[in-house]
Amino acid sequence: MKLISWNVNGLRAVLRKNFLEFLGTEAPDILCLQETKARPEDVEQLWPSAYSTFWSSAERKGYSGTCIFTRRRPLQVTTGIGKPEHDTEGRVVTAEFVDFHLVNVYVPNSQRELTRLPYRQQWDRDFLEYLRGLERSKPVIFCGDLNVAHTEIDLTHPKANVRNHGFTAEERAGFDAFVGAGFLDTFREIEKGGGHYTWWSPMNRARERNVGWRIDYFLMSSALRPRLNRAFILPGVVGSDHCPVGIELATSGRAPSSV
Repeated sequence: MKLISWNVNGLRAVLRKNFLEFLGTEAPDILCLQETKARPEDVEQLWPSAYSTFWSSAERKGYSGTCIFTRRRPLQVTTGIGKPEHDTEGRVVTAEFVDFHLVNVYVPNSQRELTRLPYRQQWDRDFLEYLRGLERSKPVIFCGDLNVAHTEIDLTHPKANVRNHGFTAEERAGFDAFVGAGFLDTFREIEKGGGHYTWWSPMNRARERNVGWRIDYFLMSSALRPRLNRAFILPGVVGSDHCPVGIELATSGRAPSSV
């Protein structure tokens, strides 16, 4: 089973570029999108009928938003994390399948002047509480734009960004809490080296020079680790300032392949 996550930075925009070609080439079983900036009625839905789509849209039009495309029919789908202070921006959509919960998330950005950092810290705590609640019934996979580079090898210039949004000690501690709760960074289960990024500034040819950040992830409950066959990043897929990331799950546990 192939699962892919992609912050498209506007679904309408990427539909005018390469989205349908990407969907046809990669043919994921499940695709999670973040920053859709659209409601279902805003988008000409040209994708294959094999996919069902489930949306979580922000109250503010043209902002944030998440969506799941899936070939597998979920048992149920919910939006938000059950807290009104967090659930107006379309940041979470959860699909329950027979063997796991899948959570698609677009984590709030702390903003350039860190004006939203206290809110971000509360979000991280409440989101982890939500994940733990789901995990009481079955394992959890969560993916999306987490808006943080976890360790120094997850961005090109760690020393210069220590107090910048996306690499503050507080945001990194929020990620540490996910790991401490038993969730595995799937890419780091496979690839231990640096130089692998998922977001690049649109300025100064950053993507061409691979000056980037790894801020898009798949994390999973440790109980699912035997099924992790592959974890990957697709830096060659353009159309957004982020690139897609993904995992492949086996039907039963077996040793992982290389990235």
